Amino acid sequence: MKILCPHCGNSVVVNGLGRKAFNMPVTKVCDALLLQGNVREAAKSLGCSRAFVYKILKTNGLTLSEVLSGVATKDNSLLHKGAVNG
Repeated sequence: MKILCPHCGNSVVVNGLGRKAFNMPVTKVCDALLLQGNVREAAKSLGCSRAFVYKILKTNGLTLSEVLSGVATKDNSLLHKGAVNG
Protein backbone atom coordinates (compact mmCIF):
# COMPACT_ATOMS: atom_id res chain seq x y z
CA MET A 1 0.00 0.00 0.00
CA LYS A 2 1.30 3.44 -0.86
CA ILE A 3 0.61 6.53 1.23
CA LEU A 4 1.79 10.10 1.05
CA CYS A 5 4.35 11.17 3.63
CA PRO A 6 2.95 14.09 5.68
CA HIS A 7 6.44 15.65 5.98
CA CYS A 8 7.93 15.49 2.47
CA GLY A 9 4.86 14.67 0.31
CA ASN A 10 6.49 11.69 -1.44
CA SER A 11 4.84 8.29 -1.86
CA VAL A 12 5.95 5.77 0.76
CA VAL A 13 5.31 2.01 0.62
CA VAL A 14 3.74 0.64 3.81
CA ASN A 15 3.30 -3.11 4.32
CA GLY A 16 0.42 -2.95 6.76
CA LEU A 17 -1.43 -0.54 8.95
CA GLY A 18 -3.16 -1.30 12.21
CA ARG A 19 -3.34 -4.39 14.32
CA LYS A 20 -3.03 -7.83 12.75
CA ALA A 21 -6.07 -10.10 12.81
CA PHE A 22 -6.32 -12.50 15.73
CA ASN A 23 -7.27 -15.64 13.84
CA MET A 24 -8.42 -18.52 16.01
CA PRO A 25 -10.37 -21.59 14.90
CA VAL A 26 -13.83 -22.08 16.35
CA THR A 27 -12.94 -25.59 17.51
CA LYS A 28 -10.23 -24.19 19.78
CA VAL A 29 -12.72 -21.74 21.31
CA CYS A 30 -15.32 -24.49 21.81
CA ASP A 31 -12.78 -26.82 23.41
CA ALA A 32 -11.70 -24.06 25.81
CA LEU A 33 -15.32 -23.36 26.73
CA LEU A 34 -15.97 -27.03 27.41
CA LEU A 35 -12.83 -27.38 29.53
CA GLN A 36 -13.24 -24.15 31.50
CA GLY A 37 -17.02 -24.10 31.82
CA ASN A 38 -17.47 -20.33 31.44
CA VAL A 39 -16.52 -17.55 29.05
CA ARG A 40 -14.29 -15.59 31.42
CA GLU A 41 -11.97 -18.51 32.16
CA ALA A 42 -11.98 -19.68 28.53
CA ALA A 43 -10.98 -16.20 27.32
CA LYS A 44 -8.24 -16.04 29.93
CA SER A 45 -6.84 -19.42 28.86
CA LEU A 46 -6.96 -18.42 25.17
CA GLY A 47 -5.40 -15.03 25.80
CA CYS A 48 -8.25 -13.03 24.30
CA SER A 49 -11.27 -11.03 25.47
CA ARG A 50 -14.72 -12.36 26.36
CA ALA A 51 -16.14 -10.30 23.49
CA PHE A 52 -13.85 -12.11 21.05
CA VAL A 53 -15.15 -15.49 22.26
CA TYR A 54 -18.74 -14.35 21.71
CA LYS A 55 -17.80 -12.93 18.29
CA ILE A 56 -16.29 -16.25 17.15
CA LEU A 57 -19.41 -18.11 18.29
CA LYS A 58 -21.74 -15.64 16.57
CA THR A 59 -19.72 -15.69 13.34
CA ASN A 60 -20.05 -19.47 13.20
CA GLY A 61 -23.75 -19.51 14.08
CA LEU A 62 -23.33 -21.03 17.53
CA THR A 63 -24.66 -20.07 20.93
CA LEU A 64 -22.95 -20.41 24.27
CA SER A 65 -25.59 -22.82 25.58
CA GLU A 66 -25.14 -25.12 22.56
CA VAL A 67 -21.40 -25.28 23.10
CA LEU A 68 -21.60 -25.83 26.84
CA SER A 69 -24.22 -28.57 26.47
CA GLY A 70 -21.94 -30.34 23.99
CA VAL A 71 -24.34 -30.54 21.04
CA ALA A 72 -22.95 -27.64 19.01
CA THR A 73 -22.71 -28.52 15.34
CA LYS A 74 -21.55 -26.65 12.28
CA ASP A 75 -22.43 -27.90 8.79
CA ASN A 76 -23.80 -31.14 10.31
CA SER A 77 -20.44 -32.17 11.76
CA LEU A 78 -19.57 -32.25 15.44
CA LEU A 79 -17.12 -29.64 16.64
CA HIS A 80 -16.04 -31.54 19.70
CA LYS A 81 -15.21 -35.26 19.58
CA GLY A 82 -17.01 -35.99 22.84
CA ALA A 83 -20.24 -34.28 21.82
CA VAL A 84 -23.38 -36.29 21.22
CA ASN A 85 -25.68 -35.16 18.44
CA GLY A 86 -29.19 -35.27 19.82
